[in-house]
Amino acid sequence: MTAVQKLDFYATHPHDCNYLPGREAVTLFADPLLSKNTRMYAALADCGFRRSGEHLYVPHCSACSACVPVRIPVAEFRPSRSQLRTRKRNARLSIERHPATFKPEHFALYQRYLECRHPDGGMNNPSQENYLDFLTASWSDTYFYEMRDADVLVCVAVIDLLTNAMSAIYTFFEPDYARDSLGKFAILLEIEETKRLGLDWLYLGYWIKACQKMNYKNEYQPLEYYIDNEWQRQQPLSLPADLVSVSP
Repeated sequence: MTAVQKLDFYATHPHDCNYLPGREAVTLFADPLLSKNTRMYAALADCGFRRSGEHLYVPHCSACSACVPVRIPVAEFRPSRSQLRTRKRNARLSIERHPATFKPEHFALYQRYLECRHPDGGMNNPSQENYLDFLTASWSDTYFYEMRDADVLVCVAVIDLLTNAMSAIYTFFEPDYARDSLGKFAILLEIEETKRLGLDWLYLGYWIKACQKMNYKNEYQPLEYYIDNEWQRQQPLSLPADLVSVSP
């Protein structure tokens, strides 16, 4: 029996869903008091779990399983014409990888991004503590990829390095550069980095059919969907948004 099989899990009380208005959600957490590591993280990610701060979690709603974990098998990815244009448009950017530590320049960009893109999303006016508590963990192998236009910081992509994959945690960018599709460019960068490191998958979090802002994830093909406790290639187009719950 592995360490993951011995884990205890704890469910939250129902709370407002962040993605589908008017719905309630329940979140299942791996034991918050248990010491974690990247090997455990990789095993749970393979079952649809994500990291937020120190915690590993998965949606566990009794009447809905609209949140479908997705990942890209990077060795098979081939960019579309649109993605090639996005890559070319941002070819001027310089890119550097840094350990996940606090930098005032990063935090200022994060603040501007949230103020512009998510003014009413409950994340506005973050403190330095909130920022680090969300993006980093004491036990995870996390990196910040800086993208600069000359000397101007325009985007930061936050990733976790797992034993067999990378996990895209969050991306924030300069609102004035929205035309450059920096969020999409960041995913292309993460795919290439995952390949370069000899890893198999890039985890993109959750895809929700009924949530329009999640549609961009289907642009990266092939994409694998975690349904009925296994990874599948077929997009679940025939499934309604309020599916019967699937246990993690």
